[in-house]
Order: sequence, then C-alpha cells, then structure tokens
Amino acid sequence: MLTLPNDRPSQAAYLRDCLPAGGLGEIIAALAAALPPIEQRLAAGRLPGDPAAPCGQNESGDVQKALDVGAHDHILAALAGLGVRHMLSEEAEEVELLDPEGQFDLAIDPIDGSGSIGIGAPLGMLFAIYPTGPADFRRPGSEAIAAGYASFGHSLDFGFTAGQGVQIATYDGSDFRMTAQNVRLSAKASTIAYNASNERHWSPGLQRWAAELRAGADGPRGRDFNMRWLAAAVGELHRILLKGGAFLYPADRREGYREGRLRLAYEAVPIACLIEAAGGHATDGTTRILDLVPEAPHQNVPLVFGAAEEVDIIKTYLSEET
Repeated sequence: MLTLPNDRPSQAAYLRDCLPAGGLGEIIAALAAALPPIEQRLAAGRLPGDPAAPCGQNESGDVQKALDVGAHDHILAALAGLGVRHMLSEEAEEVELLDPEGQFDLAIDPIDGSGSIGIGAPLGMLFAIYPTGPADFRRPGSEAIAAGYASFGHSLDFGFTAGQGVQIATYDGSDFRMTAQNVRLSAKASTIAYNASNERHWSPGLQRWAAELRAGADGPRGRDFNMRWLAAAVGELHRILLKGGAFLYPADRREGYREGRLRLAYEAVPIACLIEAAGGHATDGTTRILDLVPEAPHQNVPLVFGAAEEVDIIKTYLSEET
C-alpha cells in the first residue's frame, strides 16, 4: 500500500468493541463480516466472470444480476444460527423463514445500486433489524431496533445505528475500525442530490422548489447550492452522513413512478433510521418514513432525506398542492 507522509498506524477502536451486546450485536457483526468477500469480488471485476450478468428478475420486474443473487445467498449463509426468524430481501419474492425460534427479523437490500455493477460507481447494502413480528413486515419502521449500511467504494465502509447515534467504521484489510462516531448532520443543506432528467415529470410545487433552488443567490433562496447525483441511494446516504446535504427521489407522473421507486421496508426505512439518528429528517415528501406501514413487503415509496431544514422546506412546497 502506498504510504503518505502523514500516515500513522491506526489507533481507532475496533467495530466489534462498539456493537450492542447480545444477539443484536452478533447480527450486526455478521453482516459486517460478510462484506469483505463481496468487496473482493467487486474488485475482481469481469476477470472471473461478469458480476452484472442477468440471471432473473426480482419481485418488481427489475433484472437481477449475478452479484445481486450471489450477495443474497452469501448473507443468508452468514446469518445461520444467529436468531433471525424472518428475512425480507429485495432478491427474494417471498419472506424467508430462517429460524422458527428466532427473536429478530431482518429487512435487507443485499446490493443497493446494482444498476451500476461493473462501472466503478457506488454500491452498497442497506438493512433494518426488528424484534420478531409479523412475517409480512406490516409494521412501522419506528419499531426497528437497529439499521445499517455498507458502502463499496474506494474504501469499504460500514455504518450502523442501534438507537445511540450513527457509528461508521472502515475496513483496514483485516478488520473494521471506527472512523466516525456519533455522526451529526447540519440542519442546513448546501448540496442537493436528485435526478434532474425526471424533473419535468414532477408535481408543480416540487418543480417550483427545484427552479428556486437552481436560481441560487439570485433567487428567493438567496444562496447557491451544489448538485450531486450518484444514482445509488446508499452512496448518497454515505456522502450525506459524512458531508451533509439532502437527497430526493420523489413520486412523479410516469407509470410505475406514481408511488415512488425506492422500497419502503429495506431501503427507505434503514436510511430513515440512520438519518434520524444523526439528527436529520426522512419523509415520503410530506409524511415521516418511520410512521409508514408497508401494505406489501416490496412496496415502493417516494423518499426525501438529509438535512432537516431542507427536508422540511420540500414538505412545504408539496403541502401547498393539497
């Protein structure tokens, strides 16, 4: 490894020493331990075979890629014997029963952003953990007792919350060490992430918000904003936790997008748990994500998250339409 002039041996705490006690901590530790083999396969690219090769469709009709299915099966194996009763995954149409006597339920997106597999763009994992309950996951996200994510980028990072703030660790080649603890978001956003190509399909109020945002210091907002779009919610989450800002993937008028595009149970809820634990807000535009109850395991939802002030401003623009 290249050594820089200011590099020193890390004295950071190990992730394993910062996890909650008992079964919950064991599940979080197992998910973290499952990440390096996924990272290694990503790093190998197409040399052993194509990780983006299509191999089926998930419940929504999206094309499943080899890495999607491989990561799902890898996570299943990692959770064996850890007391997970129900597992809801984006890559399985039905909720899977792992341990009939288990005390926990897990909702997970094994590979978030899989449309970008193989091109070096951000990918990750999202998960939420509950005390065991209904097998259809028909419960509000506020019942989750932990949530977390992984970011596969130029570093392998793992963040989680268990109700006591957001903690982030980085893999050093042999173990995870803490790199940010008790992360807090600024209430004000200076960087905004959304897909501008969809703006013409948005509601009038949201289009007005975007136009006033782009007007910057010369418009009614009176200040300039930076724009980002990574095309992976988990990548935006990682960046916002570290650098601040806000993200939105709203509903729009197109067929298949009128109820939003991200999944409530295993994308929006984990993100909302983490963002709220860091002092931010997460809504479907007007309603708190963690108050929503999925009508179906794979239900879609619009998602706005990040700096509390900006999320609340977006809500006012949307609320004016009703």
